Amino acid sequence: MVVVAIDGDPTSTVERVGDIDAVVARLEGGALAAVGVDIPIGLPSQGPRPCDVEARTMIGPRRSSVFPAPIRGVLEATTYGDAVARSRALSGKGLSRQAFGLLSKVRAVDRIMTPPRQRHLVEVHPEVSFTALSGSPMASYKKTAAGRAERLGALRPVFPDVDRHAHARIGGVGADDVLDAFAVAWSARRWLARAHIQLGGQLDERGLRMEIVA
Repeated sequence: MVVVAIDGDPTSTVERVGDIDAVVARLEGGALAAVGVDIPIGLPSQGPRPCDVEARTMIGPRRSSVFPAPIRGVLEATTYGDAVARSRALSGKGLSRQAFGLLSKVRAVDRIMTPPRQRHLVEVHPEVSFTALSGSPMASYKKTAAGRAERLGALRPVFPDVDRHAHARIGGVGADDVLDAFAVAWSARRWLARAHIQLGGQLDERGLRMEIVA
């Protein structure tokens, strides 16, 4: 995963880290004040999360980038067939291959999350952040030249050094993923200052908030 760390200037550092545990260690060690992650936190027992529904409505033409969070009962599935069967048995609906592809990352985040940790670690969706930052949904897909230019234009006023990082080689991470990480960092900083917007907010069965902040 790629991490953008910012301070009050704002200047930024961009690096690739192995897993969420390394980020949490820095958070709890005081090196970071708040963290945003582009992975679902708080999982429904059935049906869609309200925050996902609200996010799709908010970002309009980019709505397909919001994959419905898997229900908690499929977390331990090891094959796509098993995940689909569990999802249908528990909720009456299947599971997309895209959602299954993210299952290991969702499982890793869910394993380390607790309600107290959620005071400092929150869920962010980059397209929701870009919409909040620019005032309207992004018109172009992020992997196109037009999409990268659009997102860079949105980020430059708040991150003057973003171009330097966007064009650097960072452990094989794509430029679009780096720009997403900047958008996530922007939302995490807003959340820390309590200047953010919140979608959803209901509690799951573990007491975790099912919300997206921007």
